[in-house]
Amino acid sequence: KTALQVTIQMLNLHNFSDVRVLHIEPTSVCNASCPQCQREDPNFYNDKIDRSEISLLQCKSLFSEQFISHLDKMFMCGNFGEPAAASEVLEIFKYFKLVNPDITLGMNTNGSIRTPTWWNSLAKIFAGNLDYVVFSIDGLEDTNHIYRRDTVWKKIIKNASAYINAGGTAHWDMLVYEHNEHQIEQAKQLAYDLGFSWFRTKVSKRFVYTPVTFLNPPKGYQLPNVVEKGHIDCHALNEKSIYVAANGHILPCCWFGAEVFTLDDQAKDLLSDWNKLEHSWKSAPHRICADTCSQDTYGTSFSKQWQIEEQLR
Repeated sequence: KTALQVTIQMLNLHNFSDVRVLHIEPTSVCNASCPQCQREDPNFYNDKIDRSEISLLQCKSLFSEQFISHLDKMFMCGNFGEPAAASEVLEIFKYFKLVNPDITLGMNTNGSIRTPTWWNSLAKIFAGNLDYVVFSIDGLEDTNHIYRRDTVWKKIIKNASAYINAGGTAHWDMLVYEHNEHQIEQAKQLAYDLGFSWFRTKVSKRFVYTPVTFLNPPKGYQLPNVVEKGHIDCHALNEKSIYVAANGHILPCCWFGAEVFTLDDQAKDLLSDWNKLEHSWKSAPHRICADTCSQDTYGTSFSKQWQIEEQLR
């Protein structure tokens, strides 16, 4: 059986009437080559073997109109792919909005793909008050490409401007490194000038797992300790969300999706019965749950990742 067939079976077998947020990774294809991304690690991803994409027809098979009508939000992001690279992404968004006109739509992107005309079309679909696109732009023209390899800053700005000028709501997310930390205020000002609604910065945890010789954290930043035990404050359960990977696997969240091609037996066992997830937290949390959602006095690794979250308008 294909992963998509298994996913359809799981959707039929489990009671998803309470699900309110759907996270889809529509493709594993990406136009960028970010050095700390897991798609650049052959232990996690093989570009020749693991290429996957979800079509509009498959979406209609996976998600019934009844299921879609109960959703508050559907957004596209992921671990290996660039959502805008999916061939039918506009059609998929249109379909969800047609079935559920009140749904909130969202997408995360590097912005360096497609044309201004395409982004103008996306803005017309994303016409709801809460619809949004997150543009991940890690600095200005002289620094963004250091991490966002194979992206073109001028193209990103043209695409983002086309989307914003057509009425779309945009967020600017910036990963902060030693090489771009001096540009935070400039980037925030540019975001405001271009019409972005939010500006956010964070330091990636990937310095712990995927160190790269030419990438350094900002000065004075202390790498976080990896918490292996503690109370689990599950983000997926809190927001009542599920995640569907580009290869069709349905998972509790995108943190499991980061290893969708290499999931260990413990993870597969947990995913076969979601009730085991919460039960396992009380004795031996899965390492993905422990690392991501273990809670201390100041929050979880997930909730503490942002340094700046500022609404610009």
